[in-house]
Amino acid sequence: MACTLFILLLILDSTLQAPTRCQNENTGTSPTNATRRHRPNIVIVMTDSFDGRLTFGPGNLTVQLPFTNYMREHGAVFLNSYTNSPICCPSRAAMWSGKFVHLTESWNNYKCLDENYTTWMDLLQRDGYYTQKLGKVDYKSGDHSLSNRVEAWTRDVDFLLRQEGRPVANLTGDASTVKVMEEDWNETDSAARWIRSAAATLSQPFALYLGLNLPHPYPTPAMGENKGASTFQTSPYWLKKVSRQLITVPKWLPLKEMHQVDYYSTYTKNCSWHFTQEEIKDIRAFYYAMCAEADAMLGEILSALRDDKVLGDTFVIFTSDHGELAMEHRQFYKMSMYEGSSHVPFLLMGPKVEAKQQIAHLISLVDVYPTVLDLSADQEELHNVAAKLPSITASLDKLLRSVVNYPAVSKAVHQYNKQQFISWKSSLGNNYTDVIANLRWHTDWQKDPKNYENAIKKWLQGDL
Repeated sequence: MACTLFILLLILDSTLQAPTRCQNENTGTSPTNATRRHRPNIVIVMTDSFDGRLTFGPGNLTVQLPFTNYMREHGAVFLNSYTNSPICCPSRAAMWSGKFVHLTESWNNYKCLDENYTTWMDLLQRDGYYTQKLGKVDYKSGDHSLSNRVEAWTRDVDFLLRQEGRPVANLTGDASTVKVMEEDWNETDSAARWIRSAAATLSQPFALYLGLNLPHPYPTPAMGENKGASTFQTSPYWLKKVSRQLITVPKWLPLKEMHQVDYYSTYTKNCSWHFTQEEIKDIRAFYYAMCAEADAMLGEILSALRDDKVLGDTFVIFTSDHGELAMEHRQFYKMSMYEGSSHVPFLLMGPKVEAKQQIAHLISLVDVYPTVLDLSADQEELHNVAAKLPSITASLDKLLRSVVNYPAVSKAVHQYNKQQFISWKSSLGNNYTDVIANLRWHTDWQKDPKNYENAIKKWLQGDL
């Protein structure tokens, strides 16, 4: 059961047993006002790439986030909330379905939930809620670029190719430029208008989901047609919200000491070259400023609820699909289980939610459960202690295997990757050589195409 759905069901448990049941107003039938009074509204704001550690101390001192602070002061903040998969679509598939990734088989940004999958919002709608989804949803199969797909399928191929532009910071506008991410602001304005319309006209409770792109990095035009998203962009207006003197430069292991998976990520994300401390600080400062802009959008939603006098009758959840490394572990983006990319915000406020709660229980976008683990002795996550603690490693491995047969799942993923690649390759016919040479990794590929083509042939001919 998804964390969000789990909480919502707890919230709605008593109201779902009310004697008067109703159909969604979308179908033309309205419940009585008495029914609505027993059922709270639900609003979920889900960002993209928001580091959950910024919602509590000491991380929240780095940037001004007045509206996440408002939610923390008037509700609960979960201190240990995590994504189930630190990549957009699989993470959202887990949240919307209430199932772990190995059950949804959401292996990459292309393969997630079927078009007609029943989500928690569908269940709310069936139970009488008026529902609305706005902005980035991104949990269904078939989205994202061809490059995303091919890069995911070829993870087992014996080559290294840069798939992203070098991460950079870009300042735009001036001190009066508030709306940098215009698409998100348009969706936020639409959501605020929808709230005001719903509050004034509906006799039934409503459930609203708003998905934001921020603070996800922007596309990088310098990468050409198959551009990635490695530009951290903001305006002076938002940059003023950041306390640059509090920004730390993360410690990095030497490249030769990196685990091979980390080295692969560092190289493919184009972060294996030299960065000055000022470059790193700029990237981190601009990222925090982008978080501040996302926070302001949350504020617009809270203001709309307050102005229409429904805030007190509404449960508000603020979360994200994953975090952002922002140059921790010599990487940007996500795609790792390090704290920066896996720790997500989770704040809840609403009727009967006690103010100023800080909940330490470990939760995820799929489940809620307590934990006794604490890795505080290695906050920068630079030390691999698995070999030093074999009994704990074995017990955790046994526990994991009781939940999922991960060797079998891993084998299934490798099989899926190869089959999908073969099918795609066959569909291109004589165009295959040209298409694969001009994907997002074209900068490296075109320097030695024969070598990379041979690596793929060797992979396809090999055993799983």
